[in-house]
Amino acid sequence: MEDTYTITGQIVDVFRDRLYPGKVTIKDRRIFSLTPLKSAPERLICPGFIDAHIHIESSFLTPAAFAATAVVHGTIGAVADPHEIANVLGVTGIKFMVENGHEAPFYFSWGAPPCVPATSYETTGGKITYEDVAYLLALPEIGHLAEVMNYPGVLKKDPELMKKIDLAKSLCKPIDGHAPLLRGEDLSRYIAAGISTDHESTSCDEAREKIEKGMKIILRGGSIANNLDELLPLFEDLPDSLMFSADDIHASDLLKGHINLCVKKALEKGVPFFEAIKAATLNPVKHYALKVGLLQEGDSADFIVISDASTMEIEATYIQGRCVAAEGKTKIKAVSTHPINNFRRSPLKLEELQIVTQKGLMRVIRVLEGQLHTESELVEPSMDGNFVVSDQKRDILKLVVVNRYDAKSKPAIAFVRGFGLKNGALATSVAHDAHNIIAVGVDDHDLLQAINLVIKHRGGLACVDGREKVIMPLPVAGLMSLEEAKMVAEIEKELNHAAQSLGTKFKYPFTNLSFLSLLVIPKLKLSDRGLFDGETFRFTPLFLQ
Repeated sequence: MEDTYTITGQIVDVFRDRLYPGKVTIKDRRIFSLTPLKSAPERLICPGFIDAHIHIESSFLTPAAFAATAVVHGTIGAVADPHEIANVLGVTGIKFMVENGHEAPFYFSWGAPPCVPATSYETTGGKITYEDVAYLLALPEIGHLAEVMNYPGVLKKDPELMKKIDLAKSLCKPIDGHAPLLRGEDLSRYIAAGISTDHESTSCDEAREKIEKGMKIILRGGSIANNLDELLPLFEDLPDSLMFSADDIHASDLLKGHINLCVKKALEKGVPFFEAIKAATLNPVKHYALKVGLLQEGDSADFIVISDASTMEIEATYIQGRCVAAEGKTKIKAVSTHPINNFRRSPLKLEELQIVTQKGLMRVIRVLEGQLHTESELVEPSMDGNFVVSDQKRDILKLVVVNRYDAKSKPAIAFVRGFGLKNGALATSVAHDAHNIIAVGVDDHDLLQAINLVIKHRGGLACVDGREKVIMPLPVAGLMSLEEAKMVAEIEKELNHAAQSLGTKFKYPFTNLSFLSLLVIPKLKLSDRGLFDGETFRFTPLFLQ
C-alpha cells in the first residue's frame, strides 16, 4: 500500500456528533487530514468497532483466527478475558493468547483473570495467584483486571482476591465485574471495591441501579447470552454508560456478524445513530484507555467504511492504515500455530462408568433451554441389576465429568433431565470453568467411546452413536482449533446436526453440556469431585439421605 492515500465519504465524528461529507487523507499509517467537501459518496467513514468484553476461546478459534474473521465485520479490537485458557494452563496459557494475538493486525487488550480457579470445588490445570496478577498487569498487553466472578469473595473481603483488586486500583487499571442480580447494599459494597463494569444485567431496572452507582453496562449480543432487547431502552437516558460485546460467540455466528449487528439492532429499535455508534467505538476506547484511533487528525489510521448504515454492511476495514478486510473477505493471512495443552488423562474403562444404586430417591439436574442455571429434581432411579442407568423414556441420562489433569482419577457421575437424547452420547473438553471432560449419554458403551475419543485427541467435541463418530479436535488447550473460522463452523454444524439426530432439541447441545459443570451458577451442577448445590455452595449426595 502507498504511504499516502485518500478516501471520500460521509465522515462520522463521534466527538461532535456530526456527519459531514469529506475526504480522509492517510499518510504514514496515520490520519493526516480531514477535509470537508460539498459532496461525497453516501458511504460512511467511521471509527472501527470494539468488542468490550469477550472470551475468545468460546469461538474455538485462536486469537489470530478470530481477528481474521472479526475484521470483516468492522471490528478492529477486543477487550478480551483469557479466563478459559487460564483455568487450563495458568499464566502460560495467557501468554500464548497474547503472543498469538500479535500474529494479526488487530487490537487485543487482554485482562488478568483474578478468579482462577472460580471455586475450590473442582480440579483445574491452572491457578492465577496475586503474584501472577502482578506479573500480568505489568505487561503492556494487559490493560485491565478481568471480570471478578467471585462476588461473594468481594463481599466477604477475601484477602487474596482483595489484594488483586487493590493492585489493579493502584495501577489505575479498570476492573471488570460479574454481578448477576446483585442489588442494594451488596451491590454498593461490590462497586465500592473498585469494580467498574457489569455485563450480566438482565433487566433495565437492575442495570439502571448499577449505572446510578457508578458502573458501565455492557450489552451482550453473543451466541450464548444476548440481552440487547431487554437493555436497549437504557439508551434513552444513559447512553454514555453503555458498550457492546459478544461475551461468547461461536465461529458460525461470527461469520455472520459481530458488533456491527449490535449497532444494527440498536438502530432498528430507534436508538439515535451517534449513541449506537459511540457504544461500539468511543465509549469502550475511553473506559479501557485503548490505544486505537478514533478518526481524528493525528490518530492511527483505524477506521471502517460502511456501505449502508441501515444494514451495517462493512465495505472495508483499516487498521494502522492497512486494509485488513474488503468486500466481505479478510486480508489477514492464516498463521501457523504450535498448540499448547494440559491433558494427562488416560482412557477410561467401562466399569468406571457404573454406579451402584442406593435406597431412596435420586437427585437429577434439570437442564433448561437457553438458560445457564438448572433446576434440581428428585426421581426414582432406573436400575439394571445393581446399577443405576439412563432412562430415555423419562429423559433421564447419565452425566459424567472426568478430571483431565490427572491420569487415573475416578469420574464423577450424576444424571440429567431435559437433554432429549434417544441414542448415543456427547462429550467435550470445553466444560466451564475447569474444562475437564463432560459427557452425557444414553448408553455406557457410547459414553465410553465419546469420552475416550476426546482423550485420544487430547481435547475436542465428540458425538458417538454406535459406530458413527464425529469429532472436532481442539488441540490448543482442549479449547481451540487450529483451523480457520469457516472450517470450524462447518465441523461445529456437523456435530450439532449429529447430536440433534440423536434426539436433542438444543440449538447448541455442546454449549448446554459445557455449562452443566459451571458451579457458580445454581442450582445443581456436576464437578469432577461430585454433585454440587450452587445455592448452598457445597457438595450434595446423589441419593436423598
